[in-house]
Amino acid sequence: MNDQTVICAIATAPGMGAIAVIRLSGKGCIEVCDRLFVSPSGKRLVNARPNTVHFGKIVDSEELVDEVLVTVFRAPHSFTGEDSIEISCHGSTYIQQRILQLLINSGARLAAPGEFTQRAFLNGKMDLSQAEAVADLIASSSATAHKMALSQMRGGFSDELMKLRVELLHITSLLELELDFSEEDVEFADRSELHSIAVGIDTLISRLCDSFSLGNVIKNGIPVAIVGNTNVGKSTLLNALLKEDRAIVSDIEGTTRDVIEDTINLQGITFRFIDTAGIRHTDDKVENMGIERTFSKIEQARIVLLLIDATKEINQFLPYYTQVKEHISPDTRLLILLNKTDQSDSPDTLLSTIAPLSSGEFILPISAKTGHNIPHLVDQLVSAVNMEALTSGDVIVSNTRHYEALTHARSAIERVIAGLDSHLSGEFISQDIRECLHYLGEITGQITTDEVLGNIFKNFCIGK
Repeated sequence: MNDQTVICAIATAPGMGAIAVIRLSGKGCIEVCDRLFVSPSGKRLVNARPNTVHFGKIVDSEELVDEVLVTVFRAPHSFTGEDSIEISCHGSTYIQQRILQLLINSGARLAAPGEFTQRAFLNGKMDLSQAEAVADLIASSSATAHKMALSQMRGGFSDELMKLRVELLHITSLLELELDFSEEDVEFADRSELHSIAVGIDTLISRLCDSFSLGNVIKNGIPVAIVGNTNVGKSTLLNALLKEDRAIVSDIEGTTRDVIEDTINLQGITFRFIDTAGIRHTDDKVENMGIERTFSKIEQARIVLLLIDATKEINQFLPYYTQVKEHISPDTRLLILLNKTDQSDSPDTLLSTIAPLSSGEFILPISAKTGHNIPHLVDQLVSAVNMEALTSGDVIVSNTRHYEALTHARSAIERVIAGLDSHLSGEFISQDIRECLHYLGEITGQITTDEVLGNIFKNFCIGK
């Protein structure tokens, strides 16, 4: 897969803009660019020093195409580890495509999706987990997702995995050394020490696995289900949070019959709000299907907003509370919202009749219509997300492929611990250690296949 041919692509977003960047990489890319580039001084790019920028023109025979800036990078000090060129031209789509076609006519070929990053991986500029973090960084839509991807791209995750591999290699080397002297009945490894190391490895892998639940929702948005009885103001609340008329609002009960979703960035965190069908008994088949989806979304949510109508009898609260609690997972945060307080004569009296029924639950009087206490609700949503791991600098796993590999690695190291407890032969224990090493190596790319690489890089944008 280590192709050295010259590749080229537009690296900036498609469409018209002030500036566009066209990237080249590969052996001979500087010579390819030199065939089109004319400097006012007459100097050629092949004689240029590395990491320098040059003003000039791109010409097609005698015809001027555009005035450009060309940046020259020399191997191995470039993103790909190869000789590289970046052409900054004006952002006209015609100019971009014209220059790209001229480069192809001069000996380059169009890059495949993610091929620049793939070459960086193959040339040892980054491991596979860092390469995947590049795609996550480009796709990040919030401060938290950006911080998480940046940490992984800089090697935070890779450093953790390297520590694990070093300790695993230490264990297996001692055990396999014993096998070489099995006839002499020599023991090089202290079983209690190996057990302690294995437990430490298991603890670290388990922590990485457990972080996936947070990492995944940060990457894709924190799912927040808005639930309650019909006509309690769920759609009005969604519109208030999004600051637009996203959901239909009506006095007619059962208006929302399907799930409505939208995302918004609140204080650097992306939330995915889910407006659900009102919970009630009905003979309407379509509405019942929506109510079934409501309970499904409650099970998937990290935060549930349970709305109560402050203008109605408060004793209606308990049945809906009980139904919702039956579908909430232990890690889900429940926020109880007493809505329509602008229409209630004594919201404080109603609020005092509802005490938090479980630890961690929070009750807040709001008015989705007037916006009363909506900023306070936003603060509660942000605080409900446990960001301590991210702010403390701990590694957070957000990639499904990494999570699956870590799960297999955890199973293998747990077999190692069980084998040490059962005084199994070092040969069997070493096999489980090698399996653990294999799955950790899959994450960083030390052990990989062309098929895996193809699946990873095909999802990148062209030009990266």
